[in-house]
Amino acid sequence: MSEAITKFNALDLNQIDWEKSEGLVPAIVQHWRTGEVLMLGYMDAKALAMTLTSGRVTFFSRSKQRLWTKGESSGHVLHLKSARVDCDGDTLLVLADPHGPTCHMGTRSCFGNDVRPPLGFLAQLDTLVESRKRELPADSYTTRLFQEGTRRIAQKVGEEGVETALAAVAQGDDELLGEAADLIFHLTVLLRARGFGLTDVTELLVQRHG
Repeated sequence: MSEAITKFNALDLNQIDWEKSEGLVPAIVQHWRTGEVLMLGYMDAKALAMTLTSGRVTFFSRSKQRLWTKGESSGHVLHLKSARVDCDGDTLLVLADPHGPTCHMGTRSCFGNDVRPPLGFLAQLDTLVESRKRELPADSYTTRLFQEGTRRIAQKVGEEGVETALAAVAQGDDELLGEAADLIFHLTVLLRARGFGLTDVTELLVQRHG
């Protein structure tokens, strides 16, 4: 059994009605963190099987009449996170982690760069902060924070928290929003410094709400 099925267990292969659409079903690919719709492709049973076993999203190319793994020439692969079938059994929803732009035109999505849900940028910011911690590029404010250590980052979160509270009671809307943005950014850095991300906080909130 593939790691994808073992880990997510969201896809019941018996629910897919391959005969309904003559062996091909549309597969909507969505960014697993930001919620962006990245592209639409088609899968047959072999393409789905390869996707699940390899962990790289693979389609059946109707123009080439063969299996086609996204990024096989460009290197911009889609790493599978999970997959599920819709209520009618004739459409797949694939959550993936894109390595590079999805579209051959160089955009994040085949539908352009402006299809990300508004709150989806927080996930993009979290991913960027994660990469800063891993790569530590020079001349980066985030790199400097990580190099100064958790204590300094925590101090910044405290400062920004106080400034946000003061802005809420003594300043205008623009100041409040600006301080809140600073607070969220530094909190994201602090979480990454401790090995966590905004997803971990979101999951806890979901548990509390449920």
